[in-house]
Amino acid sequence: MMWTLVSCILYVFALSKLDLWAVLATADELLKEVKTEVVFKPEQCTQKSKKGDLINAHYDGYLLDGSQFYCSRTDKAGHPQWFVLGVGQVIKGLDIGMMDMCAGEKRKITVPSDLAFGKNGKGPVPPNATVVFEVEVLSVSRGPRSMEAFTLIDLDQDRSLTKAEVKEYLKLEYEKGGKPRDDPFYEKIIADIFRKSDRDRDGLISSKEYNIYEHDEL
Repeated sequence: MMWTLVSCILYVFALSKLDLWAVLATADELLKEVKTEVVFKPEQCTQKSKKGDLINAHYDGYLLDGSQFYCSRTDKAGHPQWFVLGVGQVIKGLDIGMMDMCAGEKRKITVPSDLAFGKNGKGPVPPNATVVFEVEVLSVSRGPRSMEAFTLIDLDQDRSLTKAEVKEYLKLEYEKGGKPRDDPFYEKIIADIFRKSDRDRDGLISSKEYNIYEHDEL
């Protein structure tokens, strides 16, 4: 009888420990989640962002105490950032939190340290810091390795892109997103694109120069 009672007590204790470990494991998983809050979403959305898409966006980064550590509107002459989604060009938390966004959409994305700047931190971001980004996507287009996108930009079909062709494409993308801009804005972006992509400096972006990213789906 005594042994049976002891066995029951040990069994209940073991179950309680398992429940505690389950709770702790669940809490640990929750801490690692990227939390997204849609602040604004346009009524019309013709294309949602996915891995490999070329994104143009503004984003501001904050610590949990509200202090700002980054603002794309003041960095690099204030024009929005271009990056390919899901391939590690931004922190992992943004690669996750910016999936399925429309042009014109705004989100608040809370990223745990493991998916942000980790145990070492970076610059003004301290170690093990959860960070919050306020993101506004201005345009979503097929990624740089998409020959479909290259063909759309290459208006005269000569397999090279001029600055005029790139400008026309950018204007259409921004207008589709309801964010038309003035010429100086486009000129800054085009200068940056050609600086990075026109490797032989001939004033054109060839199809070979255009295909600079590798994507899993290509």
